[in-house]
Parts: sequence; C-alpha cells; structure tokens
Amino acid sequence: MELQTIKQRFGIIGNAPGLNRAIDIARQVAPTDLSVLITGESGTGKEVFPQIIHQFSARKHGNYIAVNCGAIPEGTIDSELFGHEKGSFTGATDSRQGYFEVANGGTIFLDEVAELPHSTQVRLLRVLETGEFIRVGSSKVIKTNVRVVAATNVNLYEAIQEGKFREDLFYRLNTVPIYIPPLRERKEDIYLLFRKFAVDFSEKYRMPPITLDENARKLLTDYSWPGNVRQLKNVTEQISIIEQSRVITADILQKYIPDNNVPRLPTLYSKKGATEEPSFSSEREILYKILFDMRNDVNELKKLVNVIMQSGVTGAESSFADSAVLHNNFGPVNPIITSPAQPTFEPMSFVKSNKEIQDTEEIMEESLSLEEKEVELIRKALDKHNGRRRQAASELGISERTLYRKIKEYKLD
Repeated sequence: MELQTIKQRFGIIGNAPGLNRAIDIARQVAPTDLSVLITGESGTGKEVFPQIIHQFSARKHGNYIAVNCGAIPEGTIDSELFGHEKGSFTGATDSRQGYFEVANGGTIFLDEVAELPHSTQVRLLRVLETGEFIRVGSSKVIKTNVRVVAATNVNLYEAIQEGKFREDLFYRLNTVPIYIPPLRERKEDIYLLFRKFAVDFSEKYRMPPITLDENARKLLTDYSWPGNVRQLKNVTEQISIIEQSRVITADILQKYIPDNNVPRLPTLYSKKGATEEPSFSSEREILYKILFDMRNDVNELKKLVNVIMQSGVTGAESSFADSAVLHNNFGPVNPIITSPAQPTFEPMSFVKSNKEIQDTEEIMEESLSLEEKEVELIRKALDKHNGRRRQAASELGISERTLYRKIKEYKLD
C-alpha cells in the first residue's frame, strides 16, 4: 500500500522525509512478529504507528491493547499486565486475566515503557524471550503468543547508564527501531497541520476557519514547538475560539506562543557531567538524605559532649566553636565562654503547698454517683429556665412528665 493511502487512513498529515521513513518502516515490519521500539519526543504522535503495524499484520483480527505503563501504580502493574489469582493479595477477591493473556494472538502496545519498575522489566523480558509468564500468586506457567510494540520519549541509552532500564530488555525490544521526528525537524509540515486543525475546529463548532498572514506564517514555522503536534493543536484551537478576527497577524499569534527562553517543563534539570550533586528524583532519596544528615549531626554532638565531659568547659571551648553541626546550621560560632565557671545548684522544693494537696484530694474524692449527677443536672436546668419545667425538660432531652416524676422522686420541690 502506498504511503499516501496509509496517511489518509490513519489521519497522518505531513510530507517530511523523516515522517515518510517512519511510516515506510512500520509498513514493512508489520507482516512479521518482530518487536518494535518507537522513540520520539512527547506529542509527536507515537500512538498511531502501533495501530499501523497491527492493521497491516496477520494479527489484525486479534485483540489490540494499548497500555500506558506510566499511569499504572508500581504495586499493581504486575497484576495488570500478567493477571493474578484469587487471594494473592489484599482485595484479590477473584482471579483475573492480565493484558498479555487477553491479547493472546494479537498486539499489545506498551506506551512509556521506560517507566516500568525493574521487577516488571524482568517479567517482560521473559515473555519476550520464551512467550511464558506466571500470574501473581500462581505457580502455573501460561503460554502466550503476542506481538509487543513499545514506545518511549526517554533516552534509553542514558537510562541504561543510570541503571533505570535493563540493557538486555532494551536490545530485546529494539529489534526494529522507529524514530518519529519532532515538529521542529518537519518545518514544512507545520502550516499543513495548522490548517488541518483550524478546519476541523471550524467544522465541529460551525464557525469560519482562521487564516494566517505572511508574517504570522513565518513566525509559526520558525517556532521550535517543544510540545510538538499536541501543542500546535492546542494553540490553533485557542486562537480559533478566542480571537474575533479570522485573519491572524504575527502580533496576535505571538500572544499564544510561549517565550523560547522560558524553561519548557517544571522538572528537575541537571547539566551533563555534574554528577556530584544528588538529583533527588524521588521522595525516598530525599528522606534518606535527611536521615543520613541527622545521623551525622547526632554523632557530631556525641563527640562534642564527650570532649566537654573529659576536658571540662575550658578544653571544650575550641571544639564547641569548630563544631561542624553548629557551622552547618547556625554559621560560624563565636565562643562566649571566657573563664571556667562553677555551676551553682539550688535545691528544688518537691513539697507542694497544703492548698495544692487539698485540691488534688478534692478532685480524687469527687462523687461518681449517677443519682447525684442527675439531681445536679435537673437543678441546673431549673435554675437556668427560672423554674419553668417545660423548658427544663426540653433542655434535658426528657418529657415533661418524666421531669415531674424525677422532681417528686428526689424531693426537689
């Protein structure tokens, strides 16, 4: 099938050589069962290519399952992918098939595969090598015949060097690599995509489509588009709904395009080569760092106390001033101790006054009789309402008849 037919069928816009090359590779690898790894920046449209591979393969009548590995919690991802048995963990009230079992005879697309935890990477490697897996909480080996297509926007070579991704799994997935070029490498496609999004939006909401003048078109093409196709679509829809004029100038377009000098994403960033400083990419690393610092501070304080106990206050003066704990937390310390001073001890009185003892005894001898408490509450209610028994009964939450009986019983008339 020709490339233009594939583009029309799957809604792909563009004629860039890199994009055509990616579509051609997907078309050629589709009839085989080889694993495919799709790489590219976020927003480039990587999710379209697994569908192309599935539809042009012999498995097109089988199931196609797309799994976002980054959206599944680490504690349940094994159960989601490989299934579990009843009672294997808390809440497992019944047996459940995993995605690899459901997709038997079809294709499974693992998006954001770099987010998989190490334990799941080992399980996935075994599935790719032998086609076998074991459910969570089971000892029975299950066979599956599934084609795996993975995608990621992470540089896996760097992830392997940092120990976040298994090298053997990378080579197993990367049998056929497909690279999706970012929008800044497809400048001739930017205006085509803009027109497509503008027309689609106008047809959906029944309004005239927007157009660009020459200066705005040049600004649109020269922008780097870090969010790629997704960002371009969002900007097009924003302009279409907000601007009253249907002809967009460069000044208007500039309002909707972020400054290139502003950081793109609010993520932790570290320069290459600066490996001495910790990255603190997870809460666990931050907590470990705090605990280690606290332990070092405690050890430093222990040493300082030992110096004070062994050599006295005068000998500990220099150690106190040079203490690493004090320097780290309070800056340089100027010692104020100039001469040894003899500590003075004043005798502390542990004898309480008679009044305090009397009050304590009164509290301890307080009556706990329910009858006396009931009489006290009835008296307080009557005093509060000036003897009006109906209001007092309502305050106590009892009927007026019961209140009359209690007054007569306790002789409160």
